[in-house]
Amino acid sequence: MVKVKEKLLDKINGPDDLKKLPPENLPEVCQELREFIIDAVSTNPGHFGASLGVVELTVALHYVYNTPYDLMVWDVGHQAYGHKILTGRRDIFHTNRKFKGLSGFPKREESEYDTFGVGHSSTSISAALGMAVASGLKNESDRKIVAIIGDGAMTGGMAFEALNNAGASKANLLVILNDNNMAIDPNAGVIGQYLLNISKSHTYNRVKKEVWEGLGKLDGFGKKTRKFIQKNQHALKNILLKENNLFEAFDFRYFGPIDGHDVDYLTEVLHDLKDIPGPKLLHIVTKKGKGFLQAEKDQTKYHAPGLFNKETGEIIISGCPIENTHKFQNVFGETLLELAEQNEKIVGITPAMPSGCSMNLMIAKMPHRAFDVGIAEQHAVTFAAGLATQGMVPFCNIYSTFMQRAYDQVIHDVAIQSLPVIFCLDRGGLVGEDGPTHHGAFDITYMRTVPNMIVCAPMDEPDLRNLMYTAQLGELKQPISIRYPRGCGIEPDWRKPFEKIEIGKGRQLSEGKDLAILTIGKSGIFAQHALKKLEEEEISVAHFDLRFVKPLDEALLSTVFEKYNKIITVEDGAIKGGFGSAILEFMAENGYSAQVKVLGIPDKFIEHGSLRELYKLCGIDRNGITRAVKEMLGK
Repeated sequence: MVKVKEKLLDKINGPDDLKKLPPENLPEVCQELREFIIDAVSTNPGHFGASLGVVELTVALHYVYNTPYDLMVWDVGHQAYGHKILTGRRDIFHTNRKFKGLSGFPKREESEYDTFGVGHSSTSISAALGMAVASGLKNESDRKIVAIIGDGAMTGGMAFEALNNAGASKANLLVILNDNNMAIDPNAGVIGQYLLNISKSHTYNRVKKEVWEGLGKLDGFGKKTRKFIQKNQHALKNILLKENNLFEAFDFRYFGPIDGHDVDYLTEVLHDLKDIPGPKLLHIVTKKGKGFLQAEKDQTKYHAPGLFNKETGEIIISGCPIENTHKFQNVFGETLLELAEQNEKIVGITPAMPSGCSMNLMIAKMPHRAFDVGIAEQHAVTFAAGLATQGMVPFCNIYSTFMQRAYDQVIHDVAIQSLPVIFCLDRGGLVGEDGPTHHGAFDITYMRTVPNMIVCAPMDEPDLRNLMYTAQLGELKQPISIRYPRGCGIEPDWRKPFEKIEIGKGRQLSEGKDLAILTIGKSGIFAQHALKKLEEEEISVAHFDLRFVKPLDEALLSTVFEKYNKIITVEDGAIKGGFGSAILEFMAENGYSAQVKVLGIPDKFIEHGSLRELYKLCGIDRNGITRAVKEMLGK
């Protein structure tokens, strides 16, 4: 009987176990960790390519640094699967992104090794600088702080704000730039090209390597002298690169670029950098999807591929539940292209999500009229505002959760000037396994408080098309927010001729005498399902799809309040300040009186899980609506 060799990874229940291994075992740990991630994500979908790309870096960091005392901040967070596996969560990693299981992102409540909750991009340097300054104020001179930024996060303006502050502060901070030239899609803008130019400067890298190795061989030029030379090598860089280094201009000591998949060299460099004070940046070059051929070749598709065959790489595609229906994002992308072909003033803007929102269709056909601006939501909004001042028709597509980052620009640069920017907010409402950092819970609330803003939400795919069509006709003299959900629609025959929708007008979808349900957006689909169930029990409910939260259809609402004294509102958004609040405000302002029940996302952050589980948790699925109706009617 052949004895199966025990894996090194099986013995690692924390970084202390990793540190017990001799350095020569680290490549084997990396291979096992990479295989573990492939096995886990192929059967339990999650973010894939990003974590494969930082396996060696993750192992080296936990081998060199005294975590959790030394603090590591991961940017974006979907790079951190290996980090979770090495820090005591290996045996429960199968629960990753599942309801009541591990979060798909670092989460402070989950582990002392998760120093900062992350999900949005470009935050790591700011957070790490705060930690470094705090350590200095507490005289913790031995504590090391590391920010790991990558996957396009350096295209975000917040990263440069932090670099500017950190360089001036002289705080003891190491920033590791994981340079793979990718976000979800290839990096946009000149930063990616700048980094590529550095990494491909063969002259600089060859001379640096020869000088470095030569100093180590000469008598009298030991480790300390080599460190001194490395700290003062900017002159060599400037001569050979024929330009000043961007990061050194921020008063960071720049090191690299080095191979981010050489775990032995990474550990050596990290050991050396521990003893160098002040702000430092280590530039490592990695490949997203490293170690899985298909993920290396198609990095966008394998960013988060869903279920796939780990042997062949074949992605197991699960279609929409209703045959021939499409995801709302695809309806948006195809409709935008169709409208742009008819209206030459239309331009498309997205902050680093062309594949996610399907604007890649327009970018492919009309690259001069569709723009991926990088992870830069604030810029995206004001860029759209500038276009609008010149008579263009900008469709600015930003996920609901990411639009929160550009709220000042929405108010100051768009709404105050009443510019007709068309905001298309993808992933409005609960999004599922990505959890609280990605749920689009707040856009109805934060958009409807802004003067001059039109706020609407389509219930189905034809409605989305028609709202987009209406918005680009040139009749609007103000901005409009069109929010739609993640996932599949319900209408196979959605490619219908365009119809103009009257701004601020809702519609009645069913008659009823016992009670009225008012819905906005996708929640109308849940209400329709509930009504079918209630009809079987001879409960008569009227259903009104308002379409617009602002302006409200006051004539329709007056009819509702005059006829019904029991009303339920349903929304896939925050209850506080949302659609239901708008209905209650209307009732109070107009002197109506009724028993009103507001269903939606409660006043707390909703955890991750499947959409089915989360809709049930919030009570806005078919059964939740049915139960609310029966309770209100005393049945």
